[in-house]
Amino acid sequence: MALTPGTTAQPSDSQGVSAPNLQVFVFALFFIFGGITSLNDVIIPKLKDLFTLNYFQALLVQSAFFAAYFIFSIPAAAIVRKAGYLRSASIGLLIMTAGCLLFIPASQSGQFVVFLFALFVLAAGITTVQVVANPLISLLGKPATAHSRLTFAQAFNSLGTTIFPIVGSILILGSLAKIDPKTLSGAALDAYRTAETQVVVNTYLVLALALVIVAGVVWTRRKALPNVVEDSGSVLRAFNLLERPRFGFGAACIFLYVGAEVAIGSLIVNYLIQADVFGIAAAAAGTYVGFYWGGAMVGRFIGTVVLRLVSPGKVLAAVAVGSITLILITANTTGQIAGWSLLAIGLMNSIMFPTIFTLASEGLGKRAAEGSGIIAMAIVGGAVIPPLTGLIADASSLRFALLLPALCYGVIAAYGWYARKSVAA
Repeated sequence: MALTPGTTAQPSDSQGVSAPNLQVFVFALFFIFGGITSLNDVIIPKLKDLFTLNYFQALLVQSAFFAAYFIFSIPAAAIVRKAGYLRSASIGLLIMTAGCLLFIPASQSGQFVVFLFALFVLAAGITTVQVVANPLISLLGKPATAHSRLTFAQAFNSLGTTIFPIVGSILILGSLAKIDPKTLSGAALDAYRTAETQVVVNTYLVLALALVIVAGVVWTRRKALPNVVEDSGSVLRAFNLLERPRFGFGAACIFLYVGAEVAIGSLIVNYLIQADVFGIAAAAAGTYVGFYWGGAMVGRFIGTVVLRLVSPGKVLAAVAVGSITLILITANTTGQIAGWSLLAIGLMNSIMFPTIFTLASEGLGKRAAEGSGIIAMAIVGGAVIPPLTGLIADASSLRFALLLPALCYGVIAAYGWYARKSVAA
């Protein structure tokens, strides 16, 4: 979801670097960090229950996670300039491992804030991996097919976000609500939280082991890619790109898109368990998160073809309007219609990130990599929009809170129409 700030990827020729095996490697990275990110949607209801949090407090999970994109994007770019792409990928995977291991002291402490710190470290590693992954996708192929190729890579991201919540809900949410934490206090409450968060710890320990193995494999391939990273000077100069309307508008839309997507995903479990929607247990509702992200996966495979045939700006405007329509349906209906219309928003989300990214980057020329750093930082929308949505939910209802994501999609629809013509046209 983010490219390297302050670096310039230079292909060996106008057709890009020919390395199919590296494309498979990058697709695997998209799968890994997509799946781990989507686990937040499962642990939010778990931590909300254990620490008796309101919606605003629970959605601080996303704030801690996505704040890392804003804080760590530039340091991650420095790592890439120093170490190169594949070595940096190994470093990022090891930082992710450290974040997973921090769930052990978080569980033992019984403090919500320690869980937030563990998630921040985990996201710092994911930021590093993404700073590696996206420029490689742009590099490993023809520039003319960048829209569809990045969308195809995002489909593997969605494959991870589809599978991980289903498995995670079974492992993490199975014991939810067996005991009401509000009835406990003191040592009994601390013991209960430690015991219940152990299932979270076990899940992330398995992930830590897998990440170490992947990091080792990547490290053995560290010399497989030619040196295509060039230091282009201070990354701070990239901020003047925001003065360009097409780019500045696009960066704002990345902020809004990530915020809206994450806010909706974070609330799915609590939304579906409501008596007038699906009225099911949290563990069962957690498995439906996979349909939300699965819709995005299907849409990205479809989008790979559609974006070769139709103006990307028009496609972006159409799916943004589709998201608004689905929000209006779910907010004004009940039962199966309300639940499935919310989940179907994932299908509309499918092509938004890669399309906004490539539309905003058009015409930047040699400064494209600098602009990608700004876009990487704009992912911080995932730290801002969800807790604001939670505040609205606490003050009114989950249905009314969906108004904020709808407004985000409205701005994105306007950008799609604004950028419907190519810069080169």
